[in-house]
Amino acid sequence: MSYVDPNLRRELFGWYSHRLGMDMPIVRYGHWGPAMLLFPTAGGDFLEAERMGLIQAVAHHLFAGRFQLFSINSINPWAWMNPGIPLHEKARNQALYSDYVEQEVVPHVRRCLGNDHARIGAAGASFGAFHAANAFFRRPDLFELLLGLGGFYDLQPEFLHGYWSDEVYFNNPVSYVPNLPEGPNMDLLRHHSRIHLVTSRGAWENPGYSEHLSHLLHQRGIPHNLDIWGHDMPHDWPTWYRQLDHYVAERLGY
Repeated sequence: MSYVDPNLRRELFGWYSHRLGMDMPIVRYGHWGPAMLLFPTAGGDFLEAERMGLIQAVAHHLFAGRFQLFSINSINPWAWMNPGIPLHEKARNQALYSDYVEQEVVPHVRRCLGNDHARIGAAGASFGAFHAANAFFRRPDLFELLLGLGGFYDLQPEFLHGYWSDEVYFNNPVSYVPNLPEGPNMDLLRHHSRIHLVTSRGAWENPGYSEHLSHLLHQRGIPHNLDIWGHDMPHDWPTWYRQLDHYVAERLGY
C-alpha cells in the first residue's frame, strides 16, 4: 500500500551499521532543496511519517523543491522504549546512535546533496524532537536548523530513574546545553543557526518542556523561537501536519 503520491520522488536506501550492529534504512522524499533529517516518534520507524500522513501534508512543498526530507529509524526499541534492557546498555546504545547519525547519516545526506560541507536541518515530533535536538546541539557544525514539534528534551525522570553516566549527560540536551563551551560551535548556535521550539496547550501536550529548554537557551544567549499554539492543538499527528506545513511555508526560509 502506498501512502504517498506516486509522482513524488521517494528513494529507499540503507546499510549495515557496524556501530549499531544492525541494518539501518533511510528514506528520501523530494528531489531538490535544503535537507531536513526527520526522527520518528517514540515507537516509530523510518516510514512512520508517510504512514501517518505527514509526508502527504507537506508533499506540495516537496514537489516544489522547497526542501527534501530524509527519515531514519530511532534507537528507542533498543534503548528507552525497551523495558527489558538495562539502563547502562540503553545509554550506551543512545551514544552509539548519536555517532551513527553524525558519522554515517550526515555523510550520506551530504552525498545526496552533492555538498560535503552542507549543514542540514533536524526535525521531529514528540520523542523525535528529543533526538533532533540532541543531534542539533551536539553538532551545530553538522546541523543548522532545529524544528522540534511537541517535544521534550530531558530523559529524567521518566526514562532514567536516577541512573547517570557520561553517555547520558552528553545525550541529554537540558544537561549539557547550560555547559556548552565558548568557541566555534557556540558561535554557530548564536549567529548561524535557526531554532524553533513549537508546542501547544492542547490535550496530551506539555509546553513546559519547550519552555524549560527555551529558558536554558536564553541563559546562554542563544537566539531561538518558542511558539506555543492553542488549546485546540492536541499532541497528535494533525497538529504536527499543520505545524510542519506552516513552518516550511512561512518560517524556515526554504
